[in-house]
Amino acid sequence: MGVLLSALRRGGLLAAVLALAGCATLPTAAPPEQVQILAFNDFHGSLEVPPGSEEYRTAAGQLTTDSLGGAARLGAGLQALRSGHPATITVAAGDLIGASQLSSALYLDEPSIMALNRMGLAVAAVGNHEFDKGTAELKRMQQGGCNGGAPVGRLKPCQIDKPFEGARFTYLAANVLDDARTPIFPASSVRQVGDVKIGFIGMTLKGTELLVSPAGTKGYRFADEADTANAEAARLRGQGVDAIVLLIHQGLDPAPIYNETGCPDLDGALLPLLGRLDPQIRLVVSGHTHKAYACEIPASDGSKRLVTSAGKYGYFVTDIELSVDPASDTILAMSARNVPIDGAAGEQADVAAIVQRYVASSASEAGRVVGTIQGSLTPPPGAFYRPIDYLVADAQYAAAKDPAQGGAQFALMNRGGVRTAFEPGPDGAVTYGQIFALQPFGNTLGVLELSGADLVRGLETALARSDIEPQKALLIPSGNLHYAFDVSRPAGSRLVSATLDGRPIDPEEKYRVAANSFISGGGDGFDFLARAKPVAGGVSDLDALAAYLADGPNAPRDARVENLTP
Repeated sequence: MGVLLSALRRGGLLAAVLALAGCATLPTAAPPEQVQILAFNDFHGSLEVPPGSEEYRTAAGQLTTDSLGGAARLGAGLQALRSGHPATITVAAGDLIGASQLSSALYLDEPSIMALNRMGLAVAAVGNHEFDKGTAELKRMQQGGCNGGAPVGRLKPCQIDKPFEGARFTYLAANVLDDARTPIFPASSVRQVGDVKIGFIGMTLKGTELLVSPAGTKGYRFADEADTANAEAARLRGQGVDAIVLLIHQGLDPAPIYNETGCPDLDGALLPLLGRLDPQIRLVVSGHTHKAYACEIPASDGSKRLVTSAGKYGYFVTDIELSVDPASDTILAMSARNVPIDGAAGEQADVAAIVQRYVASSASEAGRVVGTIQGSLTPPPGAFYRPIDYLVADAQYAAAKDPAQGGAQFALMNRGGVRTAFEPGPDGAVTYGQIFALQPFGNTLGVLELSGADLVRGLETALARSDIEPQKALLIPSGNLHYAFDVSRPAGSRLVSATLDGRPIDPEEKYRVAANSFISGGGDGFDFLARAKPVAGGVSDLDALAAYLADGPNAPRDARVENLTP
């Protein structure tokens, strides 16, 4: 052996062999993992392709217009985007159901959940509209079943598919807590995507408590978004995740509103929350504002955080690419683009079958003529008001003014409860499908008694709100109640005048007001109505509108709410 080693040394072979052996044992850096996250938000039960076309800004900065959305096209778009990506997951940021198209809403949004299952959705944050029909019904959306056959409001579960399969994806609700501080759904979900372990945190905006019926969320409260996310992120880090993603139903307000990339002229309620987030939450998938954007925003430590939103109704899918180093639990690079769902990828067959079945089942009800309107509902140029808002308020007053129905003296309607607009047919005809889209929540009417002083305070409360658009904060009155305001005045003194049937509101007098069950329970922050004395219950808001239209009213053209702001 000594002779052999001596020979190897002399030939230089031993050094080469030893060097080669040394190279074989040296650690080599693993390449980063490439992960795709596909995201959308605010689907709102949009089974069918929404009518009309939408304008959006392309990645090249050009404005273009196209027909967008629809469940079957969304499913096919997701399938096409996954091609060539072995490590991929699909997520959503709330309001998948609620305020839905008739073909979904008539069936308690069961077909939308079924369609989302087949699209491959994995995890989703709850949004405010997930709570429209209460927490028990939301739990049924997750768990499935038929509610023992009992109706939910005016609608029966499992009318077509029995039993309802429930969501195959996981709802997350980190900041929706019961009295024991236990969330209604898991706070987060850890998913293995390829070789990368990602922790997804999901939540809705804290303001959900003002956007849904208090009765529907009884027993739960909505905690601060940033505090909740940071605490959950710390817990996920302890589990050794490679990346943390926040799915939050709160958003930004860029202009223009739909963008393939970028966040032009950025504003919105999510901005201050982003500044408070743990910098290790590198990706935020957002929603609620129905806007489309994708850009990097500085985190508190100077690093970059990617923030995205995909608009609404399946108009876009956000294609997010992450480059992750699992060894150091570090996201090395991020990019995102909102891909228009314009039908170029075709339709997903099993989703299309669900859509066709439920659209066909709802067709006769959707097309049923309920009445007529004389005149146009299009707002006059430059008008502050919308005739369709006034139409709804007038219908509710008409339904409740009879003494047998509570003897209402006027009605108040929340602007956010009027979900869309429509024009009557050439002969003035209005269909059930049109009024259902207008008021999809299934509220009932009631009559409340309150003082003139409480009424004035309530109107001032609305005028003082700065967290939402002024028009949406205002209460819409029936035609016999007029008020004027000036928002340049200090909060609390913005109401200039208020009259009922031409007479000033008397602070000492008692008044009876018709209002839907949402705002009667304090929804939209109108606590003054929740404190009012209940006098009588009434019909559903849809039945009230249908009965009013049956008499063929004229489209409202008055200016019962006047904006006197200079």
